[in-house]
Amino acid sequence: MVLDACGVGELPDSADYGDAGADTLTHVAEDVDGLTLPNLGLLGLGNITTILGVPPAGAPVVHGRLHPLGPGKDSTTGHWELMGAITPAPLPTYPDGFPPEVVARIEQATGHTYCCNKPYSGTEVIGDFGEHHLKTGELILYTSADSVLQVAAHDDVLPEAELHALCATIRGLMTGPDAVGRVIARPFVGTPGAFERTTGRRDFSVDPPSRTYLDELHDAGVPVHAVGKVTDLFAGHGIDEAHKGKTNEQGIAATTELLRSLDRGLIFTNLVETDQLYGHRHDVEGFHGALRAIDEAVGLWRTLLGPDDLLILTADHGVDPHSAHTDHTREHVPLLAVTGSSDGHRHDGPMSDVGATVLAWLTGREVPELPGAPFIEG
Repeated sequence: MVLDACGVGELPDSADYGDAGADTLTHVAEDVDGLTLPNLGLLGLGNITTILGVPPAGAPVVHGRLHPLGPGKDSTTGHWELMGAITPAPLPTYPDGFPPEVVARIEQATGHTYCCNKPYSGTEVIGDFGEHHLKTGELILYTSADSVLQVAAHDDVLPEAELHALCATIRGLMTGPDAVGRVIARPFVGTPGAFERTTGRRDFSVDPPSRTYLDELHDAGVPVHAVGKVTDLFAGHGIDEAHKGKTNEQGIAATTELLRSLDRGLIFTNLVETDQLYGHRHDVEGFHGALRAIDEAVGLWRTLLGPDDLLILTADHGVDPHSAHTDHTREHVPLLAVTGSSDGHRHDGPMSDVGATVLAWLTGREVPELPGAPFIEG
């Protein structure tokens, strides 16, 4: 279970990313006068680091902080790291917008023209360019500090299905030195002054740079169920079945149903709202509300776990509300691992230990060629 953007403290190289001092959960807790997370607290969230409102548990489960082995601070590289795929070099970013030759290639292939072409907040860009987009038909092209190419379009100008097809075409163009991590379709609706993004977002990711623990599970005949944007982030590799999770409510519901119905397999869930809705807006009250809903779900999920089940809660990066920017922050991610007979030890290590542990738990196997080592034996 990936609690998107719930980082737990800066990494040694965070300053290189402009993220010195980043500590998402600690700072969110400070800004709301303490988090109310009884279930996560009971598991040991407060044993990982100091979080106002979440005291250390007396009998925590396996807990700790995990770190990436490669560069980056976005959802793509974060999820890849969890499953043992390490990016050999930073994915390309475009702090000055996309070069003219890239835009020309996109325009020729898609038959559309584009406006903006700058790093921008996704909510602000439709406010600033939405009316122009409606008047001219130019699609809104923008990026961020992450390795992303985003296209926003109003449903009246380019319906959602056509926007998805257009972004799939762009994904095929962005190769080689321009192999951006994700091409993201961002449909929106409404009128000037009241534009709203819909839940029709779709991410078209570059292929993982190497084999992952998902591939190992799939090839071993272990069903892999992806909830939310996980399928998109791995470009479908190693996934047997995708389940809706555009919102946390959908993701929690799908996860709960899978826990109730499956006899075996991996459920790999991303809960996106702490990042997409609240993190990038530095909305600490909304962030806390999303965490409280997750906390309630964790309480339910624990009642559904059998003696042979393993629940791992972690994250992919941070999005610190104290940061001067509204992009992701490069941080450690939390680890909480629940089993029927957990000894509750602390484990700090690479994020790829998650994938190694999942494979060992479900198959009894290890793969020396992939990074990571199990922190719980199956």
